[in-house]
Amino acid sequence: MELGKSKEDYLKTIFVLQRKLENVHSVNVAEYMGVSKASVCVAIKQLREQGFLIKRPDSSLCLTEKGVLVAQKVYERYDFFLTVFANAGISKETAVKDACRLEHDISEESFRKLKCALM
Repeated sequence: MELGKSKEDYLKTIFVLQRKLENVHSVNVAEYMGVSKASVCVAIKQLREQGFLIKRPDSSLCLTEKGVLVAQKVYERYDFFLTVFANAGISKETAVKDACRLEHDISEESFRKLKCALM
C-alpha cells in the first residue's frame, strides 16, 4: 500500500515523539511538524482507518505494529542520509531537507546497497 510522503512523515514524527514523550498528542505532532492541528486531525483519522495507529481514551496517539514498521523504515532512511550528509560536511539545514526527500523516494534495493557500501 502506497502511503505517500505526507503520511509517512506523520508516522515518522509520531515514532520520534514517542521516544521523547510519555504521551503523544495531536498538538505535539502539529508543533513538531509546523502544521495546523486541523491538518494533523485529518491525517490521524486516515492513518487510524488504515490501521497504522490508535487513539487512546486520553486522546494520546500510539502506533500499531504496522505503523511502527513503516515509521522505523522511514526513520532509518532519514537517519542514514542525515549521517552521510553530515559526514560529507553538508550544512545541517540542507542535510535535513535532502534526507527528508530521499527517505521517501529511494528504492529499497538502492538504499540497502548504499548502506552496505557506505557503512
